[in-house]
Amino acid sequence: MDTTWSVLLSLALGLVVGGGFVALIHVAERRGTHAATVVNPSVPDGIAEVIDALESPAVVVDPSNNVLASSHAATTLGIVRQDTLVHPELVELVAKVRRTGAPIAEQLTLARSRFGEANILLDVRVARLGSRYVLLLGDDLTDSQRLDDVRRDFIANISHELKTPIASVGLLAEAIDMAADEPAQVRRFTHRLTQESARLARITQDIIDLSRLQSQNVLSEPDLVSVDEIVAAAVDQNRVVAESRDIALAVRNKSRAEVLGDESLLVMAVNNLIANAINYSLPGTRVGVGVKSADGAVEIAVTDQGVGIPEEDLDRVFERFFRVDEARSRNTGGTGLGLSIVKHAVQNHGGDVRVWSQSGRGSTFTIRLPEAPNDAVKAEKDPQ
Repeated sequence: MDTTWSVLLSLALGLVVGGGFVALIHVAERRGTHAATVVNPSVPDGIAEVIDALESPAVVVDPSNNVLASSHAATTLGIVRQDTLVHPELVELVAKVRRTGAPIAEQLTLARSRFGEANILLDVRVARLGSRYVLLLGDDLTDSQRLDDVRRDFIANISHELKTPIASVGLLAEAIDMAADEPAQVRRFTHRLTQESARLARITQDIIDLSRLQSQNVLSEPDLVSVDEIVAAAVDQNRVVAESRDIALAVRNKSRAEVLGDESLLVMAVNNLIANAINYSLPGTRVGVGVKSADGAVEIAVTDQGVGIPEEDLDRVFERFFRVDEARSRNTGGTGLGLSIVKHAVQNHGGDVRVWSQSGRGSTFTIRLPEAPNDAVKAEKDPQ
């Protein structure tokens, strides 16, 4: 009898101990799953697919503000970089939604990148997504604002600059008519008429280019562009003119850097800087073009040994129609819009352009652009 009870007691004790172990294992498994969820969070089913399909900026962040999912527009507009919200204003909105639990809608003007003065106008809505996550949606209003600026500036540009060559063409045509019996005078006036018409064509084209730069967002569908190829193309466009003026073009070591944007616009910007450097350089000198990349930025520098820019004019060189030397600019065919075009092309890519110069010692113009993020480079090289 004692043996039977001992056996039953042992079995009962074994069942209790076994049940306890099973319970401990179950608890440990649940804790491990919870820990894995915290360490490796994921958005609810279907949310990532929806965000991928959106053309507007959209971001989902976890309690630590790690970006778990984002749309392509959020990356190209510079809102997300390396799985992090870039702008402190957006981080503050997310924190406020976490504190209050109430959705927020605000219109924000944000820097397009850490370079330059280019901004984006964003209509932002932030709300909770479940108990752990926060959803940020944006509507890019930059283009509508840009179009308003273009309409206003285009009219101002035409009234400011085109009236002079148009008046000159009219006066020269009258002069030719009055000098019809004097072949020498007719030839002289005809030559000047040809020059003025060519200048009118250049001004018109530059105004069109400038308006196009203001009216479009090149980062809405950007390409991965090699900076070395941009520089090579711009140098080739100016090589013949440089040789004709006995000016050497020197290109430094290749950088292998890449940026997101429009290759033709970036080539135009660098081409304008090189052409400007050649126009204001003396025979027997050289123009250098160098590229370097560091800390997520790519710099393209164009240096000449020309006449330089007076210190009091440095802050104005990127203004429309501003000319440091009015007479020299007209003799070289300048319209006063080249550097303004450079500025807008670079700003459209989230960058800036700077100038260093001293009278009689030359100038250096430096374009700075955000380097393409690693995930964009990888996606381009491995689309699958």
